[in-house]
Amino acid sequence: MPEEILLRSARDQAAAVRAGEVSARELVETCLSAIERLDAELNAFVTLVPERALAEADAMSAGDSRPLAGVPVAIKDILALTEGIRTTFGMRATGDWVPSMDSAVVRRLREAGAIVVGKTNVPELGILPVTEPHRFGATRNPWDTARTPGGSSGGSAAAVAAGMLSLAHGNDGAGSIRIPASCSGLVGLKPGRGTISVAPVPNDTIGLVTDGVLSRTVDDTALALDLLAGYELGDPFLAPPSAEGFTAAAAREPGRLRIGYATEAPTGVPIHPDCVTAVEETARLLESLGHEVEQASPQLDPERFLEHFTRIWFADVGPGAKTLAAVAGGELDRAQLEPLTRQLVEIAEATSASDYIGSVSYLRTASRVLLAFWADHDVWLTPTLAQPPLEIGALEPGEGEQPVTMLAKAGEWIPFTPPINVTGQPAISLPLHHSDAGLPIGVHLVGPHGGEDLLLSLSAQLEAARPWAERRPAVSAST
Repeated sequence: MPEEILLRSARDQAAAVRAGEVSARELVETCLSAIERLDAELNAFVTLVPERALAEADAMSAGDSRPLAGVPVAIKDILALTEGIRTTFGMRATGDWVPSMDSAVVRRLREAGAIVVGKTNVPELGILPVTEPHRFGATRNPWDTARTPGGSSGGSAAAVAAGMLSLAHGNDGAGSIRIPASCSGLVGLKPGRGTISVAPVPNDTIGLVTDGVLSRTVDDTALALDLLAGYELGDPFLAPPSAEGFTAAAAREPGRLRIGYATEAPTGVPIHPDCVTAVEETARLLESLGHEVEQASPQLDPERFLEHFTRIWFADVGPGAKTLAAVAGGELDRAQLEPLTRQLVEIAEATSASDYIGSVSYLRTASRVLLAFWADHDVWLTPTLAQPPLEIGALEPGEGEQPVTMLAKAGEWIPFTPPINVTGQPAISLPLHHSDAGLPIGVHLVGPHGGEDLLLSLSAQLEAARPWAERRPAVSAST
C-alpha cells in the first residue's frame, strides 16, 4: 500500500478502516514499512513491537466504530507506561524494564482502537528540550537532519513530521510538546492542568507536567483530547470537562477575541528575526480575521521566577531518578546516569525542604500575577521559541563548563513555554511560518484556564486561513 495514506489524518485513517477501504493490518504494515525506511536516518523510535501491533490489527475488521480503529500510534518513552513494552525513560539506569500495566493515556488510546507500534526517543528523564540521550543517540529533524526536532517529545515529533504515522503521544513539563511541535512543523497542544491524567505515575508537586499528543491537524489534536481528557482515581488536579466537546469546539467559529502579542522574551534574551516575523504575520492575520489585537504581555519578574522554577525542576530530578530505578528493580546506579542528570541529583540532595516549599509558594503567588493578564485578554500570542531549531549538539557544555550549563543554554532558547506550565493554562504551538531556509517556526497561543475549547476554535480558524498540512519535510513518507 502507498505510504501516502499515513499522511492522512488519524480521523481519516480510522474512517478508511471502518469503510473497508483499507484493513487495519494494511495500515499497520504500511506504518512499519515507513519506519523501516525512514528511521535509520531519523532515530525517532527506540522500541518497536511489530508482531504485537499486527496481531492487534488482525483482530479488527471493517465496520469497527471506534474513533481510532486501526490507527497506528507511537508512545513517548517517558511518563507513559506501556504494558508488555519496554519503558526506559531514556536512561541506562532503568535497564530494559517492562511495565505490567498501561498508563491511563495509553489505555484510553487503545480503547479507542489505536494500535501502539512502539516507543519514541526522549532525552534522559525528559530533562532537556532536545532529544539526544546517551543511551539511544540523537533524534534528527526531518526538515534538516543536522538539527534537532526538539524535546523532550522529539522522537514523537520526528515520527509524525516524517509521516511514519499521524498521531503520537507526548508530554509537557516546560514546553516538551510545544517545543518539538515548533521545530517539526506540527500542532502541539499542552492541555491545562488536570485535563489529562498522568495516572498511575504520581503528579509532580505543582502539576507542571501533562500528557498530550503531536499531530499534523487541529482536528486530530481535538479528537485526541476528547479521548484522553478526564479524571482518573486519585488525581490531585481536576479540570472541568468541555461543555461542547473539543472536536465540536474546533469546528465552530471562535468569535471576536481580545489578543495580546509579544515579540520580546520576558527574560530579555534575543529573539531571532524569523520568530519575530512569525508572530507579527500571525498578529496581522488575526486582525484580518476580525480579532482585536494589540501588543501586550503579562507581568513577570523573570529573575526571581527563573530562580524558583529551576529550584523545583532540579529538586524533582533526584527523587524521580531514584524512584524509577527502584521500580525497574534496584537502587540507582549513578555511574549509569548522564553527567547532567548526575549533577542534578546532587543538587536535589542539597536542596532543603524549606527552600523547596518556599519556591513552590513563590510560583503559586507569581501565577496569580501572571493570570491577571487574562482578565483583559482572551489569548496571548508569542513565538514558541526564541530561535529556529538548534543544530544537534548545540546545548553540549563547552570545555571546562559544568553539565548544568546545558540548562542555562536551553533557557535562552525556551523563554516562553515554562511559565505556562507553572500557571497550568492550556497553550498550543502552530506551524504558521517557515524560515527562508525552510525550517518550521511555530507560534505560541496561550488561553485562560479551561480555555482548550477557545484555543482549538481559534487554531482551526488559523489553519483554515493559512493551511500547513500539505507541507512536507525533506525526509518524509511522501518522498
